[in-house]
Amino acid sequence: MVFKRLLGSLGVGGPTVDTVLDPGAAVPGGGLSGQVHLKGGDADFDIEHITLELVARVEAEHEEGESEGVLAFDRFTVGGGFRLAAGEVRSVPFTVTLPWETPITELYGQGLGIVLGVRTELAVAGAKDKGDLDQLAVGPLPVQEAILEALGRLGFGFGSADLEYGRIGGTGQQLPFYQEIELTPAPQYAQQVNEIELTFLAHPGGMEVVLEADKRGGFFSEGHDALTRFTVAHDGVGHQDWNAIVDSWIRRLVEHRASYGPHAGSHGGHYGHAEHHHDGHRSGPGMGTVIAAGAAGLAVGVVGGMVAAEVVDEVGDFFEGDEEEEG
Repeated sequence: MVFKRLLGSLGVGGPTVDTVLDPGAAVPGGGLSGQVHLKGGDADFDIEHITLELVARVEAEHEEGESEGVLAFDRFTVGGGFRLAAGEVRSVPFTVTLPWETPITELYGQGLGIVLGVRTELAVAGAKDKGDLDQLAVGPLPVQEAILEALGRLGFGFGSADLEYGRIGGTGQQLPFYQEIELTPAPQYAQQVNEIELTFLAHPGGMEVVLEADKRGGFFSEGHDALTRFTVAHDGVGHQDWNAIVDSWIRRLVEHRASYGPHAGSHGGHYGHAEHHHDGHRSGPGMGTVIAAGAAGLAVGVVGGMVAAEVVDEVGDFFEGDEEEEG
């Protein structure tokens, strides 16, 4: 999804920018490649820098309730320091590395309702313009796919997915937000939990898997949340019995009465609730074929509101204007 836009800061006759990402979904921690196509305006312009900015639609809680906004979470300078002659056409290739915690936007080609984008910023003669916005598709890492597949085989269903502003206590989280994957419980756990939320926090050495259960209350007790964390490696994914591993995680999670404060253990541990965490999350990718069916119907929706100081300037239709210019 690409479009061309005249640099508003330079007025009529300025250069245009059109960024095209290479086809196919990227993966967390992997490379993102493409070309930035420039076309000169009515005069020569000095291109100071070309910067790519990763943005995400994020939900945030505050005193007034909840809101959604667009949050920038990484930047890469991919070119600059040259003069673009009047009418000149030039392409700048790039390859950048995505953060390991970049959220998953699709599974087997089915969207999960997560909105990520790549915005191109062109700095010309002291003026800057965010002139191009492209939708970013990110698929799962092999270990993430294996876990989601195991959940599907165990009978868990796909709910929805979203990005929450804040941090999960006791983890090595790097980004200012995290992805939540909401799962409907498998039949064998339906009497014990209302839903299970899953968060992946990948890093070069492996991945933290954070599970939270919204536990049902009994006749004499109220429902509550239980939170636990497990660590897995990127290596040897195909040699693990993921059904057994994931089922043991769920059983351990369901058995927990509560979880406050970090308790060590690379094979599992309890962690405090996320900052800005709230009840009734609307999150979650699914698993394998189960997810592919459920995720297809998710609507991307409209971005609105403000998230944090780093929020990107324009808030509104995230890619709608993009499509209109293409058409």
